[in-house]
Amino acid sequence: MSTKYKAATTEEAYFITITTVGWIDVFTRLSQKYTIINALRYCQNNKGLEIYAYCIMSSHIHLLCKASNGFLLSDVIRDFKKYTSKKIIDTIVEEPESRREWMLDYFKKACEHLKRNQKFKVWQDGYHAEVVQTNWFIKQKVNYIHFNPVKEKVVSNPEDYYFSSARNYSGLENDLEVEVLYLF
Repeated sequence: MSTKYKAATTEEAYFITITTVGWIDVFTRLSQKYTIINALRYCQNNKGLEIYAYCIMSSHIHLLCKASNGFLLSDVIRDFKKYTSKKIIDTIVEEPESRREWMLDYFKKACEHLKRNQKFKVWQDGYHAEVVQTNWFIKQKVNYIHFNPVKEKVVSNPEDYYFSSARNYSGLENDLEVEVLYLF
């Protein structure tokens, strides 16, 4: 598998995008968004994940982050995807979901071609990771992350989107602490 867009080094920060298969809008339900928030918090507390910016969109997640304390970011993201895949499927099965049959069928068909025995595939293979090298890049990516819901016309202002670190940067209530960067 190519490492062109993987977090293959240690102690460097990355801009990462993790996307659902077929760009399926999984994160339209509050419970699914909290699956991601809780998993990110777990990775922060137990796997050395440092998050500087994030946004949970309906079909993908953006992170500006790095791994510390001897953890490899590629391992953290692998474990995050594995855990959240199971939780996402469990939530689809156990909670009200008008698209249940369609989503489960799609996730089942997405892994039919795989050699390993897998029942459902929620996330696209790999993830898009770009190493952070300059302050300009950091500013550009933080703005990109925070303005994603504005661009999609979900909200008018970045800080109005609850599942984004734009709220942290604005000093507003949030459910996931991040390390705010003061580069602006």
